[in-house]
Amino acid sequence: MIEKKLTAGFLLAIAIQTGGALVWAGAAAERISALEHRVELSRPVAERLARVETELGAVKDQLDRIETRLERADD
Repeated sequence: MIEKKLTAGFLLAIAIQTGGALVWAGAAAERISALEHRVELSRPVAERLARVETELGAVKDQLDRIETRLERADD
């Protein structure tokens, strides 16, 4: 037969496991919060980088046109 009474050791084990789970959940929430903060900080940088890449493409196209004109002028 299984005894139906709860021992102090069993209750202590449950309390320790519950405490550990709460600590783990708190740490996970803190890591998620830190990652969200980093993403918010990097979003403007990513947008600026995309604009710079677009402008760099336009500059390359202009340089290609200039080089083509110079090559024609040399002929």
